[in-house]
Parts: sequence; structure tokens; C-alpha cells
Amino acid sequence: MSTENLKKALVMGAGGFIGSHMVKRLKKEGFWVRGVDLKYPEYAETAADEFVQGDLRDPLLVKNVMSDSHWDEVYQFAADMGGAGFVFTGENDADIMHNSALVNLNVAHQAAKDKNTERIFYSSSACMYPEHNQLDSDNPNCTEDSAYPADPDSEYGWEKLFSERVFLAFMRNYGITVRVARYHNIFGPEGTWDGGREKAPAAMCRKAALAKEGDSIEVWGPGTQTRSFLYIDECIEATIRFMRGEFIGPVNIGSEEMIAMNDFAKMAIQVSNKALDIYNIDGEDFFNKYGHKCPIGVNGRNSDNSLYFEKVGWKVSEPLINGMQRTFSWINQQIIEGKKSS
Repeated sequence: MSTENLKKALVMGAGGFIGSHMVKRLKKEGFWVRGVDLKYPEYAETAADEFVQGDLRDPLLVKNVMSDSHWDEVYQFAADMGGAGFVFTGENDADIMHNSALVNLNVAHQAAKDKNTERIFYSSSACMYPEHNQLDSDNPNCTEDSAYPADPDSEYGWEKLFSERVFLAFMRNYGITVRVARYHNIFGPEGTWDGGREKAPAAMCRKAALAKEGDSIEVWGPGTQTRSFLYIDECIEATIRFMRGEFIGPVNIGSEEMIAMNDFAKMAIQVSNKALDIYNIDGEDFFNKYGHKCPIGVNGRNSDNSLYFEKVGWKVSEPLINGMQRTFSWINQQIIEGKKSS
């Protein structure tokens, strides 16, 4: 089939959770899509027209996948990342910074060199917000203009902040068109759910699915720490709308439905239809079990969507529990079928 008259999109990190869902969405919209990643999607066949398995830390690979075509849209999701158990232990800091920064430097540089990309989306993270604005679990400040003076609580957050500045600097100096969004805890089916890199929604659902009636599910820390979580379909919709608008960002993409982690565990228990208790583990007990300090992150974090609504004009359409029900059902089915994340 000729691709001459089709819009073209390049999705980097297309083997990952958000990237694979974005590929599906773009295909439904009629795009010809090239996906690039170290690995194919884990839980479903890729929907991409072409999938290049390769390492985006390699500038030659980036040149090869970006230089041979005109791209209407480029999405850069590729990163060395995971949940709290991966990001906040300190054991993966060097790899996180090195690997993700290399990818972003390569992509920005190649886009500036080729001049054949209409616009590039970069997925930053709410982890780049200052720790000192997230000490109050009931009133965290995550407005976009609160980013400076910078003080992220992890090297993952520092790398995200650095890479935001990379893309914006290349925009200023080389004229590439970028969109920068700060994701707040995206979750849903076909995401990593065990093995150490899973995020809280998947971990909660897995624990509830595996537990027997009367058991307890483990919650790291006191359970009073707060977060918000955005279901994958909402994330993709918000990203597409932002990408195709005129606002550059950075802007938050997340839910404003803040919830304490113990209440979040209760939600996972609720959707499991089991009678389960909660066991909060921290301090010495956590260290004795896992060999490092409990990686709970900041006390409070919640997406402030005021700027997104002002500039793009869209709001999250569903409550958190709807996404948790779908995610639990999918993870429970994985367990029934005896599958594991790689």
C-alpha cells in the first residue's frame, strides 16, 4: 500500500505501555506509524506498520529511524523508568540518568539536523517538581510555574527536568516544534504489573488479585502519602489534544482526583470483591525484608490541571475507580493464565 498520502507518525518507546497504546490510537486515526524500541510490546502484537527493534541511545539508530521520511508527529516516550521500587531506591540512578538523557539528546539533535518533523512530543514527569512543595500530603503544589527553584526528590526527576530543557533549547535555537507534558502516574491494562518496575496501581491490583480471603496486602510507608492516577485512555486523549494544539508547555497531564495510598489500597480491595486487610510496612521492617530504605517518595503529589484546561480545554472524563476496575480485571486474567511481566 502506498504511504504517499498518509500522515506519518514516529513513536519512540513503542514497545512500552504508553507508547504501544499511542500506536493503536494513531492507527485508528489513519496514520502510517513506525514504532521504535528495544523490545516489542509485551502483552499484545504491535499495531505499528513498521517496528524497528533497536537502541535509541545509539545516535546512528536514531538517525536511521528519523531521517528517511517526513514526520507529521513524533512521540518520544522512551525512557529507563519504573515505579517507586525502581526509581526511589537509589540503586538505578546512574542508568536512569545516562540512558534516558542519551535518548533525548539524540532525538532533539536529529530533529534539528533533519528539519523534517512537524512537531515532537516529549513525555516528562511530575517527578520533576520540587520536593519542598510536596511535603503536605493534603496540599501539594504541582502547578507548572512551581518547578523552580528546582529540587526533585529523585535522579529520575532531575533527568526529566534536564530533558525538558533540552527539547525547549533545541526549539529556541534550531526552530523545531515541541510539546512538553508532565505525566502524573499513568496506569491501565497492558502495563508492567510485577517484577519490580510496576507502578502503584498495578502493584495494588496484583496484590489484591493474589491475596486470599482474610489476607493482608502490603502498603509501603504509612499510607497517608497522596497521589493521583490517570487511566491510559484519558492520557492518550489528553496527549493527542495537546500535541495538536498551539500551546508548547510544559503542562501537566494527570487527574486531580487525589487519594491517600491506604485509601487507594482499599479501592483495589473493593474491586477485587475480597475481604482483605492492609499492612503498612516502613522503617526497620521494610529494610529487613527488602534490604533498602522504604521508597515512598514525596508526602503528596496531585496534578493541577488549571493550565491544561485553560490552554487546551479538556477535562478528565472518568473517576479513578473505573480505570482500577479495568486494570484489576486485566491483571487478574494475567494471573489466572499464569503469565508474568518480563
